[in-house]
Amino acid sequence: MADPNRNRSASRTAGTPLLRVGALCGALAAALTASLLHVPASAAPATATARSSAEPCAVDPGAPPKRQMRAEWIASVVNIDWPSEQGLTPERQRAELTELYDQAVADGLNAVFVQIRPTADAFWPSPYEPWSEWLTGRQGRDPGYDPLKFAVEEAHARNLEFHGWFNPYRVAMHDDPERLVADHPARLNPDWVFAYGGKLYYDPGVPEARAFVVEAMMHAVENYDLDGVHFDDYFYPYPVSGQEIPDRDTFAEHGGGFQDIGDWRRDNVNRLVAEMDEAVHAAKPHVKFGVSPFGIWRNASSDPAGSDTRGFESYSGIYADSRRWVREGWVDYVNPQVYWEIGLSVADYAVLVPWWEKVTAGTGTHLYIGQAAYKVGNAGAWSDPEELARHLDLNRDHPGVDGDVYFSATSLRTNARTAMDVVVERHYARPALVPVKEDLGGAAPEPPAIGAAERGDGGVRLTLRAGGGEPPAYYAVYAFDGTPRRPGAPCGIEDPRTMLGTVRAAADGDTVFTAPGGQGGRTYYATALDRLHHESAPSDPRYVP
Repeated sequence: MADPNRNRSASRTAGTPLLRVGALCGALAAALTASLLHVPASAAPATATARSSAEPCAVDPGAPPKRQMRAEWIASVVNIDWPSEQGLTPERQRAELTELYDQAVADGLNAVFVQIRPTADAFWPSPYEPWSEWLTGRQGRDPGYDPLKFAVEEAHARNLEFHGWFNPYRVAMHDDPERLVADHPARLNPDWVFAYGGKLYYDPGVPEARAFVVEAMMHAVENYDLDGVHFDDYFYPYPVSGQEIPDRDTFAEHGGGFQDIGDWRRDNVNRLVAEMDEAVHAAKPHVKFGVSPFGIWRNASSDPAGSDTRGFESYSGIYADSRRWVREGWVDYVNPQVYWEIGLSVADYAVLVPWWEKVTAGTGTHLYIGQAAYKVGNAGAWSDPEELARHLDLNRDHPGVDGDVYFSATSLRTNARTAMDVVVERHYARPALVPVKEDLGGAAPEPPAIGAAERGDGGVRLTLRAGGGEPPAYYAVYAFDGTPRRPGAPCGIEDPRTMLGTVRAAADGDTVFTAPGGQGGRTYYATALDRLHHESAPSDPRYVP
């Protein structure tokens, strides 16, 4: 059992093994290619300014961040996002997911958080738990393909990071064990389960149940090419008026030296987080582990270290000590659900973001803000389609914020579409690389080379070739007006406004990237990146008249 009192982050080192920019011609073919390759539909490159290799670059302070997590949640429980309904054919399920992915790319996102274990079930052939009912309409029924394998491969084909989203303890959205398949672990081990608020849950206080859910989730980590493992905010259930969590007997049996049941419950959650962190990095050190807690840890009225808010506290309400997880180094990123508008008196977005920034400062834990796209169109502040964009305006004043995650994919296509268009125009018009988590290992590949470069109706077709050593995971391509200026690489490469986009490296041979066409000559550079987003020095320039 992992000791949740140890500080993992202190023991990690960077050497741990393993690891639209101006106006352009708007030809349809170029726009399509741009979408598929993370290239904005239009791009006007800057003019290259040369520098020597020893001279540091001064980046325009008005430039957007070059590295920023931009992600969406794709929820499967009760068919919120994908699949849109139960019992769809495999072909329709696959088409729905790729449509979501393509929209994510068009919106400038670089990652997806896909729910693959929503209710103690699986979106892959798991030896531990049944096939999910949200796929076929009947728990345990084989969907006829491997949804997780497809989901990972299609995300990577679009150079989207794939984070597998797991709900650890929720067993069912009903409270009748007899409705579970006969060999469901919750039926075979009834002492692991309690009913509360009309749902079934594994009891976090039962050590065997906690060990089982870790093992069941780790099967996906060990057998699929995940980039991240993601928990949401459900550990102990949210309170239901007039009901008490039925775990007094469990406390009596497993409470140990705890005098207070709340402290014991928090310790159970702490242990799950620490144990999952340890298991993930023991199996695959390069895989990131993160949690998306409720946006308020504690109010300052309860704890001087809390936020200046007056809302529900996850610390005492669902026994989630999220601040401690960050301070102990048990998470690579924390993704608080700051699902409130700027200026809300009880929970002000403009108060909570700097509070979380302070919590993560100096810890090495990345901070991604959970954005409530599902609220867009509601009365009040959310009726203004610029509310989401204002959140990102505020974030730009807080360099400790490493990005944003939107709930959820369907909202970005429906009620929040206009709001997201504003976000894209104001903040996501240029691509962004995923931030590097320095203590997970990895290293920049050798600089690539640009081989053939051909101008056609769809743009400029560049052939990218890996350098020596470990092959890259993907490439980034930059463009500047005019001929190359030597010596050295242009400082503009540090400015994301010169980046045309990224493309996944081909498994064998060269990789083709089609850059949008433009008037006049351009000079192109490419860089190579590993799966943890360390970027190489640029290639030699390639001028295309």
